[in-house]
Amino acid sequence: MLGVFLAQDLVLFYIFWEFTLIPMYFLIGIWGGERRVYAAVKFFLFTMAGSVLMLVSILFIGWQAGTFSVPLLMAARETFAAAQTWLFIAFAIAFAIKVPMFPLHTWLPDAHVEAPTAGSVILAGVLLKMGAYGFLRFNIPLFPEAAIAAAPVMAVLAVIGIIYGALVAYSQKDVKKLVAYSSVSHMGFVMLGLFALNMQSVSGAILQMVNHGLSTGGLFLVVGMLYDRRHTREMSAFGGLWKVVPVMGTLMLIITLSSAGLPGLNGFVGEFTILTGAFNSSVLNNFWFAGVAALGVILAAVYLLSMFEKVFLGPITHDENRNLKDVSWREIAILVPILLVIFWIGLYPTPFFNLINPAVEKLVGVVTQAALLP
Repeated sequence: MLGVFLAQDLVLFYIFWEFTLIPMYFLIGIWGGERRVYAAVKFFLFTMAGSVLMLVSILFIGWQAGTFSVPLLMAARETFAAAQTWLFIAFAIAFAIKVPMFPLHTWLPDAHVEAPTAGSVILAGVLLKMGAYGFLRFNIPLFPEAAIAAAPVMAVLAVIGIIYGALVAYSQKDVKKLVAYSSVSHMGFVMLGLFALNMQSVSGAILQMVNHGLSTGGLFLVVGMLYDRRHTREMSAFGGLWKVVPVMGTLMLIITLSSAGLPGLNGFVGEFTILTGAFNSSVLNNFWFAGVAALGVILAAVYLLSMFEKVFLGPITHDENRNLKDVSWREIAILVPILLVIFWIGLYPTPFFNLINPAVEKLVGVVTQAALLP
């Protein structure tokens, strides 16, 4: 994963991109749940199939430009400009599968549900961000005219993903599957921010990538802790847990509210910045994108708080839950750093935006220059 984010050469990037499949395949396939082999194979095939088109495009770009070096390609965009629409589509399919964007998301719930807790946290925290990073690093700066042309389509798919992911999450009976579908919804915000293509929305999208890793990773950790104690993830098997495990309930509530976008916590900062940027986007030029996406914030509160109520509130309906152990010091030590960053971003995001903005300014400059070209 580090190689993916550090590579300055397209071929090297592709090699690292494919290598990440192998350890993840074994993490899910060996240590996963009952349907782990099915989930691991589906994850592997989906991601690998999407990457084939990207490989062909990388070879074409190298043949046209005479180099695979990303900084040199940025300066030599005109050598493959005639084919940039097709190149954009090929790269976009590979990255959209990894994000995952609707309708290429079907591998994610299976992978998340069957993966062990560590695998789910890696998936939510970093692997999904590889797709959004690909759009940010390659699709938009290398093919800016195609990115501008495709922005409304990408924004429509992002908004559909936001609403669809939220509605499907609400209908889940398995806590982990609910959190998995929430990823589809939350990553839709990231994609909307990226393709609103202005300073505010792109900065918000990058911050939201971090936010999603913290909030969803934290949710998966608590769900894993519950599973260790009860060996089930069905919401109907819980109820009234706050009375038995109050510290776990408190930690879960903070992370749940963070994921729902409560002001003062990290999720609000990212989503608010993205929605404001999308509302003012000259590329999308339609406030309906932001308006419909804002429904996703409301729906997130509905399905997340509903889940919290079923698991932690109300009377204790199962005797097996009466003697559960509260979180250990080791488990608290794992969750507290996540909570500290959740509050830090929520209350004082300036240092994060100071890190993000210089790079975003250059990216938006490339897009603006392309938009002004005849």
